[in-house]
Formats: sequence, C-alpha cells, structure tokens
Amino acid sequence: MPEPVLLHADSLRDLGVPHGFTTRVGGYSSGLFASLNFGNPGELPADRRDPAATIRRNFDLVLSALGVPNARLVQIHQVHGPEVVVADGDAWPGPDPKADAVITRDPSIVLAVRVADCAPILLSSPDGTAVGAVHAGWRGVISGVLPNTIARLADLAKVPPSSLRAAIGPCIGPSAFEVGPEVVEQFEAAFPDDPGVIANRTPHGKGFIDLQHALDLQARHAGLTLIERLTRCTASEPQWFFSHRREAGLTGRMAALIAARPARS
Repeated sequence: MPEPVLLHADSLRDLGVPHGFTTRVGGYSSGLFASLNFGNPGELPADRRDPAATIRRNFDLVLSALGVPNARLVQIHQVHGPEVVVADGDAWPGPDPKADAVITRDPSIVLAVRVADCAPILLSSPDGTAVGAVHAGWRGVISGVLPNTIARLADLAKVPPSSLRAAIGPCIGPSAFEVGPEVVEQFEAAFPDDPGVIANRTPHGKGFIDLQHALDLQARHAGLTLIERLTRCTASEPQWFFSHRREAGLTGRMAALIAARPARS
C-alpha cells in the first residue's frame, strides 16, 4: 500500500487536531496525476481523466494516515469567491455547494479543499473543536474569503477571532507567480500600506504576488496572532507538488484536510 507524504502545522498538531497538507507523493494515481491526486483538469477528455475510484482510494489513504478512516469527507465546488458554508448536520446545503471555504464543529466530518498553486488555509478554534478549510488563489484573496471564514468560524466557535489558529499551506511562491497589470492594480488597492505583497515589478506593469504574505496580512488584520506558514513553492518543486501554472493546467490536485476534535464533556 502506498504511503502518502503529508505536511503538518505544529500549531494544529499541538492541539491534537487531525489535519494535513498533501504532496503529490504516495498515492494510487498514474501518468500526469502521479501519484497522490485529488482532482481532474477540466480540459482533459473523459478517457484521460483520473478515475473517480482512484481519487477516492487516495482520499481513503490520507484519512487513514490522519487517524480518521471512518470520517465523512466533505468537499465544496470551488469557484474563487468569498463564500463560506457550514457543514454541521442540517446546516449542510447539499452536495458540493459553490464556495471556497467550509467550517464545522462536527468531529465525524473531515473538511477538504483542493489546490494546485492556490493557497490552502486550515483554521482551528483554540480547543480544536471548531475548524475550517479555505481555498484562496489571487481572486480569493481579493474577494476576502479568508477574513470571511475567520469571522464565521469565530462565531461558530463562540470565541474571539484573535484566539483562532491558522496554517497557510504550500502554494505558488512569489518568485514564480507573475501576474498582469490588472491584477497588480487590484492588490495595490487591497493592500495600500504593504508593498511587500507585490514582491517585484516589471517595466511593463506586471508583478510577482506573494500569496502567503497577503493571506498572513489579512489574518493579522482580522486579529489572529498565531499564524503558521509552510513556505514551499508548488511551482518550483515538481517532484513534490502539482502546479497548474507549471503544467499549463494539465495536472493533478493536492488537498488540505482537517477535522474537529470532539468536545470534552
């Protein structure tokens, strides 16, 4: 049986919260999806897509590695927007709702978001009984999906936002994430007091965006102080990560997963 290679955040592991950021290593997929894949690029014809049964086997591998093999896997239909949904019993709005973040207090659920250069963020309440998973590319940063999730999770957990913990997983790094002038302008407007979000600029108005730095700033503005970054660049490490940009869209997906701890009686 393959051994999935996962990355973990110390701040979440200290709470005993089951979680992990997957790499591409240690699954059942093959070809351009080798080997721990959780998604299919829409450009591929049906006969070249990774079978759904293989993706499910990969998820089962990771759930077992996280110590929650019998948990119910909850995913969302990611659309690069600001929406947050709650997965808690009757509150769940149906299969794969359109959103880019999901939160829960239900310890029988594992939340998952999929990425291949965008940033995954995992959040937890200070006791680990309420958690969230966020998908944020540049559009998600501009739309404010992380601040929205922080506010919703704090309300669900009935704690101040400042008490939450956040872990920002591997994503495309600032040396690889060149964007056009129209995106640079949006980041200048969203972060007028921190030029470090735009890591470098070109003579033609393009720039290089630091997604992790931008998300860190948003989390701190929301009141968080315990923010951990796993500073790996998905575009620069092909042996470890899938990358939408590096592979021109024809690549697999990593996942970030998290489950809540049961409340102490």
